[in-house]
Order: sequence, then structure tokens, then C-alpha cells
Amino acid sequence: MKFKIVSDSSSNILSFAGVPYTTVPLKIITNDREYIDDAALDVAGMVKGLRTVKGRTGTSCPNIYEWKNAMEDADAVFAITITSNLSGAHAAALQAKAELLAQYPEKKICVLDSLSTGPEMQLVIEKLATLINSGKSFEAIECEIREYMTHTHLIFCLESLANLARNGRVNPVVAKVAGVLGIRIVGVASERGTLELLHKPRGGEKALCTVLEVMQRYGYQGGAVRVAHCNNEVGATKLAAKIRAVYPAAEIKIIPTTALCSFYAEEGGLMIGYEDI
Repeated sequence: MKFKIVSDSSSNILSFAGVPYTTVPLKIITNDREYIDDAALDVAGMVKGLRTVKGRTGTSCPNIYEWKNAMEDADAVFAITITSNLSGAHAAALQAKAELLAQYPEKKICVLDSLSTGPEMQLVIEKLATLINSGKSFEAIECEIREYMTHTHLIFCLESLANLARNGRVNPVVAKVAGVLGIRIVGVASERGTLELLHKPRGGEKALCTVLEVMQRYGYQGGAVRVAHCNNEVGATKLAAKIRAVYPAAEIKIIPTTALCSFYAEEGGLMIGYEDI
């Protein structure tokens, strides 16, 4: 049986070694340009260009055809999407699953709603790859990955909420606070898959300490951590050092955000996925 993992590009993982893997791209749209979130995109150039955009900006999720095309060449597929509470990607993936199963009833397809995005999705993808390579059955993998997802979380630390506010993801009044006098916004992905803003620390050092405090409050005990950054490798590295100072054995990986997460995290933003096990 040929297994495959499919993710939308909000996972920041555009390629993955060890198992068949495909991403379907989200898009960032301005009045005069469309940025496709794939490996060919100059993300740094996009971030720089968006700073000067006047007028509306937004995002577009992968369509049903794109999901079907990514899923149809495998016997058993695990697809994971950005939270259904912030995007139509999950609904499109479910429709693609229904159409494929109507055509190929012997296929096995599991569509997972991450209720999150970015580095938390990365943890799930990595876990799926481990389970697939262990030789477990499709049904056993689905059971184990759903259990695993109850133990993963997302925290973010942002210097700007402008794009989130423009797209109705956060309150514009709250968004105006971010960046004023060095204020950051620290929050989490809630159990419903929405953004929950928790703290407004002033200054980068205080913000990183707050992130670790929130991680511990939400159950972090030294498990795997994935830190995604938007042009802020220095901040990501400092956070990793703070985590390792308390949890020396913590397995931490740092990666840059791709287009979708860069659009919402904005310059300097950090997104942290971690296990509470």
C-alpha cells in the first residue's frame, strides 16, 4: 500500500524526505499581484513588497481540484490542513476526499483539521512520517495521530497584527497596540482553532520569557519544539537557548516561515509548535 502525506502550505514544509509528500499552495493576494506559496516564491521579497501595498490584501485557500490532484496517486492518504476556523482549506480537502472515494472506493483518506497552523502542523507531519515508516496499518496510524494531536500546541509572538486585523482574524483595536513602544503580542491557537491573544510584553527579551512561561502553563515539559520565524532567526535562536537552559534535552528545530505564515506573522514574528508529552 502506497502511503502519502499531503499538507497545505501553511505548514511551512514544502518538501519532506522519507515518505511521499506533497503540499498544496495557499495564495496571498493584493490588488495587483498574486503570490503563490510554493518553493519558487521569494518570500523575503514578498514580505518587503507587502509593506508598501496600499489597499486590500488577503489570502486564498487551495481548491478542491488541487487537493484531489495531490491525493489521487496514493492508496492511503493523510491530509492535514490549516485550522478550519480561519480558512476554507479543510472544507475543500474534505470535498476532495468525498469525490475521490466516490471514484475510487478502495482508497483510504484521512483529512485532519490541525485547528492550528505552521509549526504545530510540522510536528504532526513528522509524527505521521514516523508512524507510516513503522509499518502500522492506516487505521492504527489514524488512531495514534488523532491522539497525538491532543498533545500539540501553538504559541505565537508577533510584532505586528496588521494583516491579521485587515483580514478579520483579530480586533483592529488590539492590533493597533502591537509594535507601539516595542510591545509584542503573545497568544495561542485555542482548542477551537481560533487565535487567543494573552499577553502584551514590552521588548523582545520580555516577550521571549513570556513565550516560555506560556508554554509551561500549557503543559510543556521538555518535548519536541518547532520554531518558525519571519526574518527573525536571531529571536528564534534566543528562544531556543532559553528553552534549552531549562530543558537541556529538548529537541528543537528552527525553520523560516513560507508565504502564508509570513503574511500573518509579519516581519519579526515567531510561531512555536510544541508537545506537552
